Amino acid sequence: MKKSLNEIAQHLGGRVSGDGEVLIGGLATLDDAGEGQLTFLANPKYAGKVATTRASGVLLPEGAEPHGRNAIFHANPYLAFAKLLTLFYVSAPAPAGVLPGAQVAEGVRMGADCTIHPGASVAPGVTLGNRVVLYPGVVLYPGVTLGDDVTLHANVSVRSGCRIGNRVTIHDGTVIGSDGFGYAPDGKNWYKIPQIGIVVIEDDVEIGSNTVIDRAALEVTRIRRGTKIDNLVQIAHNCIIGEDCMIVSQVGISGSTQVGNHVIMGGQVGVAGHLKIGDNVMLGAKSGVPGNVAPNQTVSGTPCIPHREWLKASGVFPKLPEMKKNLSTLEKRVAELEALVARLVPAEPEA
Repeated sequence: MKKSLNEIAQHLGGRVSGDGEVLIGGLATLDDAGEGQLTFLANPKYAGKVATTRASGVLLPEGAEPHGRNAIFHANPYLAFAKLLTLFYVSAPAPAGVLPGAQVAEGVRMGADCTIHPGASVAPGVTLGNRVVLYPGVVLYPGVTLGDDVTLHANVSVRSGCRIGNRVTIHDGTVIGSDGFGYAPDGKNWYKIPQIGIVVIEDDVEIGSNTVIDRAALEVTRIRRGTKIDNLVQIAHNCIIGEDCMIVSQVGISGSTQVGNHVIMGGQVGVAGHLKIGDNVMLGAKSGVPGNVAPNQTVSGTPCIPHREWLKASGVFPKLPEMKKNLSTLEKRVAELEALVARLVPAEPEA
């Protein structure tokens, strides 16, 4: 597929500078692009490379110097380039139906244009929307519901009764609806608390590989619309994750925590249970969250504190050994001065 710069600019809502009729057949980085390819500049640090790139066109932020290159100016070139990757390279595979070796129980309700690969297993009572793709090793337990345009990659498991909305992608090895970690003390032993709730994944969610989202003890663990979850994330029972959140690898969220909308959690964040994290909060990587976090804050550290304070504290930390040494020296000198004063100043007589 080839498109002119004018066609691409119209698709993106950008404007052309230079030859708008030049044809583009692919995308590449500033360093690697060649004739017939389009590249992009998102970081001003690399602006000098625009002058030397061999690309036939460059996506640039408004106000950037094109260095005589054919260019498309756009308010958000990084987003525009992502949309072009979708346009040029992402296409849905042709539907293939139920392939030999797939196990689909009688009575499964299946929409149009689905593909179920060999080794997938679909239990009784499952409902599949249109254009669902199940790759090898996918297991859908009884009563699962999938919406339209859902893709489950190899070895994804969706446990009994869980519901997944439209345009959801879940990557290899993830488990939706495993039992929550709930046990009641029974003397020295632990009695398992049955986990009888479900997980609901709303529309336009994407979940990475080897992530686990536990079913609720009662009612629902819910991932709201548009949230993106990385690989190796643990979300415990009865959590509610808001809309358009970004949860990075190795985050662990304890049970019954409520996360607001557009919350960003850096890698390895740990969140205690039964907390509330407000809208638009950013949690820096490796933050430990022991209490509620009010909306519109950026916090870091363990326990987490405002990010600017954490930066100052981090700057002090490497100096602590020297500071301790200096403090010990000062303590010794103060003790010597006190002893000297005690010898030079006679004690007042008792009344």
